[in-house]
Amino acid sequence: MSIIEKKAVIECHFNETDGHSYSNGFGIANQETARAVAYFHKSLPGYSPTPLIKLSVFARHLGVREILIKDESKRFDLNAFKGLGASYAMAKALLSELNLDLKEIAFDKILSHSKKISHLTFVTATDGNHGRAVAWAASKFGCKAVVFMPKGSSKARLQAIRLLGAQASILDCNYDEAVLFAEKTAKENDWILMQDTSWPGYDKIPLHIMQGYFTLLTEAISQEKDVWPTHVFMQAGVGSLAAAILAFLCSFFEKPKPVFILVEARGAPCFFKSMEIGDGNPHTIQGDLKTIMAGLACGKPSQIGWEILKAGADAFTVCTDEVAKKGMRILGNPMGNDSRIISGESGAVTLGLVYYLLHEKKYRDLKNRLKIDIDSKILLFSTEGDTDPQHYRKVVW
Repeated sequence: MSIIEKKAVIECHFNETDGHSYSNGFGIANQETARAVAYFHKSLPGYSPTPLIKLSVFARHLGVREILIKDESKRFDLNAFKGLGASYAMAKALLSELNLDLKEIAFDKILSHSKKISHLTFVTATDGNHGRAVAWAASKFGCKAVVFMPKGSSKARLQAIRLLGAQASILDCNYDEAVLFAEKTAKENDWILMQDTSWPGYDKIPLHIMQGYFTLLTEAISQEKDVWPTHVFMQAGVGSLAAAILAFLCSFFEKPKPVFILVEARGAPCFFKSMEIGDGNPHTIQGDLKTIMAGLACGKPSQIGWEILKAGADAFTVCTDEVAKKGMRILGNPMGNDSRIISGESGAVTLGLVYYLLHEKKYRDLKNRLKIDIDSKILLFSTEGDTDPQHYRKVVW
């Protein structure tokens, strides 16, 4: 199904598999693990839950019961959610290096061994937010960080990483090629690869990064105990965040599984295309992956994420940049008493999609097939703030 207007384009592929025939990948999520992850995050300096904001006026305007959005611009002064995954995975890696087995992982317990870990270097490839999180976590633990970014990366995001003490540079290649370069450099220098995507033979650290994201949902559930979502729209680059949230949602066996909609940039639709091909395997999008949604500009699905999302996501959508821009403007200019949210390109695309689905009559068939109606309660995650301030202003002004 394809819906086209002058600027905004939305395409949707529905998953025909049985939504309850989950892959083994769903075993990454359970309540015990989520509690352990949350315990660790609470031990970090500067931790506080990010706001869960009700856009009640906007929800009434669109004709649904509620729209809730988690504002990750308030996370650890990093302006994005990535610190949750990087910090937890780094803590697990450091425990392994120290040969410690702690049932309750706490920041200060690891830091007490700082002299034994200060020589370690973590390396990663990033479009900006993950690299900044790795640099931040490494600085907290007293370790070193090296960060590689793909061509076209924002100079503002590069500078933000360097300010945290990491070595950072922009390469002349796309994101997936930068990941390969980071892997090669890690092997050559005996560094620890801290990548937020997985492939055969590399899955332990990406798994811990995904589990670090459980805290997003742990917080949201504690902040709004009376509202269980009927629909969740999740953006995807490599798919680690989306798969983590989906797997965790499905661990609440007493609750109905929400309709889960994956959202990708049209310039990097690796999950959408993989589902369209339909051979059960993840496929890579080649080229420059052109989109303003830098956090979603990834051409190859994470192996762990793919196994979860292909089995459990209900729909796979792709959106042009105009959809993200619309979401940024709506969140920055709220209706009535709704709170203002500063959301970057990758953070706002889900709200933009919800707007187009519900506001325009021409989208009615797609809206109905997604089972969105007056009783729907929609959960979204604004995964970043204005991580590129100049571009944010250009869009919203």
